Amino acid sequence: MKLTVNLGENSYPVYIENGILSDAGAYISDVFGGKRIMIISDDNVFPLYGDKLLNSLTGYECSALVLPHGEPTKDFQTLPKVYSALLEAKLTRSDLIIALGGGVIGDLAGFAAASYLRGINLIQIPTSLLAQVDSSVGGKVAVDLPQGKNLAGAFFHPKTVLIDPSVLDTLPPHFISDGMGEVIKYGCIKDAELFSRLCAHTSFDSLKPELTDVIARCVDIKRIVVEADQFDTGERMLLNFGHTLAHTIEQYYHYERESHGEAVGIGMYHITRIAEKKGLTAPGCAEKIKNALEIYGLPLSCGLPAAELTGAISLDKKNLNGRLNIVLLKEVGSSYVYPTDISFFHQSDGYHII
Repeated sequence: MKLTVNLGENSYPVYIENGILSDAGAYISDVFGGKRIMIISDDNVFPLYGDKLLNSLTGYECSALVLPHGEPTKDFQTLPKVYSALLEAKLTRSDLIIALGGGVIGDLAGFAAASYLRGINLIQIPTSLLAQVDSSVGGKVAVDLPQGKNLAGAFFHPKTVLIDPSVLDTLPPHFISDGMGEVIKYGCIKDAELFSRLCAHTSFDSLKPELTDVIARCVDIKRIVVEADQFDTGERMLLNFGHTLAHTIEQYYHYERESHGEAVGIGMYHITRIAEKKGLTAPGCAEKIKNALEIYGLPLSCGLPAAELTGAISLDKKNLNGRLNIVLLKEVGSSYVYPTDISFFHQSDGYHII
């Protein structure tokens, strides 16, 4: 299956096909005519899929940088190590970086590609469910600063994205649940039919025969949103549903407890509970989200009072001049941007994220 993200000169194809990793070289040769390739991956993914990718890249001069897995790798302080590896491999602006991994590797390698020599060719090969449905498409790349997540970043589009759903067979269940947080998000913000489809199942194993279609639908929703708003000033903000709370939860626990998708699930559920109490979201939406999260093994809470999160929220990228643009649901499948401020999270009844 092929989708095309139409962004003028920044347009690129997204291919979704079981087994595509073995044929990656053929797809790459369609968009890249240079000589040298640097594969950036992590120590979980590269031992599983590095050789398969390398074997498909005949005729290229290939190097690999294998980094520790996990969110701490997506730190600004990792960049010098990446730049040094690129320089040592003598990569020029006509060469290529391949990001082989989940969202952390995709974001880090993408930011390195955007900034190395003011921009070098990039191809995304996402190997986690979260990266396949969300972070590999759309051109947002970033690293974390001590003060918060994704605070140093850029808009930088890949030449192509290759999605192989079969690689998810080696993902631990925790990372499947993690990705389902973002899948559920797409149903919440744009597609009530997708949301209902997800809720018609009893587990991820039950959903698995439909997974390629589900991934394609999520990517297509993101394609539509990104085409309408490439630089995240309007429609694209809807993709941040649940993220205002999610990023603060992740940061509070130093990215060591809730994963991104888990935190997004918690954020979607609790921000919808608050919005329902304020009459901003149709009654019953939070309960529907809770049901979806439970089907796919995602947590509903993280044990923090909302007041503990407001300091981190104040540093969030979506906080502009003291104003927050948060994403709420009118109902499942229909979302909107709601301008407010930090007081949105101050509840007179002592509301807690529990």
